[in-house]
Amino acid sequence: MSTVETVLLALLVLDAITLTVLVLLQQGKGADVGAAFGSGSSNTVFGAGGGASFMTKATAWLAIVFFVIAFSLAYIAKEKAGTVGEAGMPLVQDSDDPGDSNSPVPILGDADSPPTGDVPVSEETEPTPSDDDIPDL
Repeated sequence: MSTVETVLLALLVLDAITLTVLVLLQQGKGADVGAAFGSGSSNTVFGAGGGASFMTKATAWLAIVFFVIAFSLAYIAKEKAGTVGEAGMPLVQDSDDPGDSNSPVPILGDADSPPTGDVPVSEETEPTPSDDDIPDL
C-alpha cells in the first residue's frame, strides 16, 4: 500500500470516528421543546442558542470530507486495478486453436513431444466412489 493510501485511510478512519461522536453528541429535534420551558439549556458551552448551528455545520463538513476521501480511495483502487497487465501478470486470451503458438496459456505435454493440446489420460485408473451426496455427472 502506498503512502498516500495509508494517509487517506487513516484520515478516513479519524473522520468517521469524529463524525460518529459528533452525531451522537447532538440533541434531537424534540429536545428544543424542553428548552422553551426552562430546562436549563441556557447554561450550555455554546450559549443560550446551544451548539446546534456549530454542530450542524461541523457534521456537514465532516460528511463532505468523508465522501471526498472515500471517492479518492476508490479512484486510487481503480487506477491500481487498471495497471494489473503492466505489473507483469499474464493476461488470458481466448483462442479457438488449442495448439496456437500465440496463446499465453501454457499447454500441457511432455518435454520430448510437441504440444498437441490433448491431456493424456491413464485408462488404468478407475474413479473412486465418494461419500458425498452429490452424484457424479
